[in-house]
Amino acid sequence: MKSFQLGVMAALVVGLVGLGSTACAEKAIQVGDGMKVTMEYTLTLPDKTVVDSTAGQAPFSYTQGKQEIIPGLEKALTGLKAGDKKRVTVPAAEAYGLYDEKKKVEVPKKNVPPEAKVGTRLRAASGSEAKVVELKGDLVVVDGNHPLAGKDLTFDVNIIKVETQPKAAKPPKP
Repeated sequence: MKSFQLGVMAALVVGLVGLGSTACAEKAIQVGDGMKVTMEYTLTLPDKTVVDSTAGQAPFSYTQGKQEIIPGLEKALTGLKAGDKKRVTVPAAEAYGLYDEKKKVEVPKKNVPPEAKVGTRLRAASGSEAKVVELKGDLVVVDGNHPLAGKDLTFDVNIIKVETQPKAAKPPKP
């Protein structure tokens, strides 16, 4: 009877050790191209203004290498693992780009909704956005820069999970 109990105990120990090594192996996966990354973050400007945060919300997930997040942040997260925390400052050029004065243009007032005023965000049929920055008689000055263009951004990130993703199924051969 004792040998039976010892055998069961040994199987449990082996099973638990096996589970532990699997969990450790999963945790050790590094952020790299094709990995699904789940993280919490807070985005601040140089003056410490909080622009965006997952605090009190579900964590954010993206696929590394698919350009789903700004390039500078994606580059800085490469190699991190679940449990890693990092403060990343991304220069404007690697975030939403430098501010481009050429993206400020005058358009005829008749091409803008009549209720538009300074501060109104407009969306073109193409999906591009612009902000009304000035009304000048029959003209409206709109700024097509991203609201964060020209700003260095600081992200405080906490990597929650790094997962491999299933390979896309190949279509059957004809």
